[in-house]
Amino acid sequence: MSLVRNPILPGCHPDPSICRVGADYYLVTSTFEYFPGLPVFHSTDLANWEPLGHVIDRAGQLDYSGIASSGGLYAPTIRHHDGRFWVVCTLVDREDASRGGNFLVTATDPAGPWSDPVWLDADGIDPSLFFDDDGRAWLHGTRLAPEPQWPDQTEVWVRELDLTTLALVGPRTVIWNGAMLGAVWAEGPHLYKIDGTYYLLAAEGGTDFHHCVCVARSASVTGPYESNRCNPVLTHRHLGRGADVVGVGHADLVQAGDGNWWAVFLGMRPYGGYHYPLGRETFLVPVVFEDAWPVFMPGVGSVPGQVQVPFASPRERGPGRDGPTTGPIPPADLRWTSLRGPASAFATPSGTGWRLRLTPQSLLDPVTPAFLGVRQQHRDLDVRVPLRASLRPGEETGLVVRQSEQDHVRLAVVGGPDGTRVVRAIHRRARVESVLGEAAAGDLIELGLRIRGQDYGLLVDGTGLATVDGRTLDSVATGGFLGLWLGVYGTTNGGPSGTVVEVGPFEYCPVEPASPHGDRGRRVEPPRS
Repeated sequence: MSLVRNPILPGCHPDPSICRVGADYYLVTSTFEYFPGLPVFHSTDLANWEPLGHVIDRAGQLDYSGIASSGGLYAPTIRHHDGRFWVVCTLVDREDASRGGNFLVTATDPAGPWSDPVWLDADGIDPSLFFDDDGRAWLHGTRLAPEPQWPDQTEVWVRELDLTTLALVGPRTVIWNGAMLGAVWAEGPHLYKIDGTYYLLAAEGGTDFHHCVCVARSASVTGPYESNRCNPVLTHRHLGRGADVVGVGHADLVQAGDGNWWAVFLGMRPYGGYHYPLGRETFLVPVVFEDAWPVFMPGVGSVPGQVQVPFASPRERGPGRDGPTTGPIPPADLRWTSLRGPASAFATPSGTGWRLRLTPQSLLDPVTPAFLGVRQQHRDLDVRVPLRASLRPGEETGLVVRQSEQDHVRLAVVGGPDGTRVVRAIHRRARVESVLGEAAAGDLIELGLRIRGQDYGLLVDGTGLATVDGRTLDSVATGGFLGLWLGVYGTTNGGPSGTVVEVGPFEYCPVEPASPHGDRGRRVEPPRS
């Protein structure tokens, strides 16, 4: 039996959904405006997760250009049926409700390629699929109640899906309004059939502090559903904002090969006060059934830092476990993301780094700028990346700590007159920019981050230029649903240019936590061959 650390997917991996095929587990999470979208992870033991690919990974498959930060791809569900993998998801434009909707894609190989989306006549968000043992399939999701009795009241509906035409057929039946009177955002529903009984698992309370998991059951897929008297069956809101993990909810169940049940769900780890720059992460706990009801983390009832998984490998490894082991992240690494479109439009691999072509688009607008980034997955880490470029006046390249278009920190190398360059530490807050420090720059410059908890130190050639408080960058301070991304970018700020920046290697080096004796921890050096 092995102890498995929580979260099993650190960094911004919200809204997890899981399925098992034989001895293999597959998991997907939300990605919002980032591209490629909806990463697919694989595991054989629920502890060690490796990225296989992405569901949305090619131009023309799905258009979410122009969708602002924290819009985009919400709450996917992955299932396997009849030799195919099925993913349903919602494309959300928070500023234009007429755009987007719910769609379905399929693949015979979870690594891809996945089909083009089939758009579904389905209201609301958070779609899920249930394949019954009689051969019928049912789509279900969440929508705002047409005639709400209280603000933000939602309802969970179910409707049959024709597996031949992939069209919804028959009546739509509302089966749930939440476990409690006045419950807001009953969402993230999943249906299961266990020992002849239908179970509905759903979240409630919104995806922050009041988040929770509730369950109901029925003799029929269309209800009526009986609420569990113990609801919510998992939450941390009663522990207060000082808990190690907050916002627990949006769960999905999976049965292991030995017959035991497990739940994956999202939660946040606050530090430095009620702030969580790492975003909503994926956690794991065991589930047992008592009196035909699921009990999450029996005997404890909350989310521990470690769980015992009898069949887990003692070796926890790889990018799914803790992000980069340490050191350079090669271009082929599946954790690299761009924004709203393929990076091939502006970047090409070059050895251990990239050739980044400056584009007129910038980080300030909901477009596809020349940006490449990875999730921040550790509280304490060092990042460094060398950049080489001959910039024209007004052109800009650099290192960014990104929350959104409105809120981010740029360590910007800016071209000046007569071939000069200057590097500026720029903090953008609610669209207002402040220059925190400035230094001269040459053709080749190394930019870096020294992150220790909520202190984000900005470095130029190893020397500190400014420090930013991470508590101004997380979603508690800025709104939205995302953790932080760390990456490189380049822009002409509107003009044409053929300028190319030589980037890399991009080094991501976690630092061990501070010791009880007061030292600030030490960097974890790359393993030597």
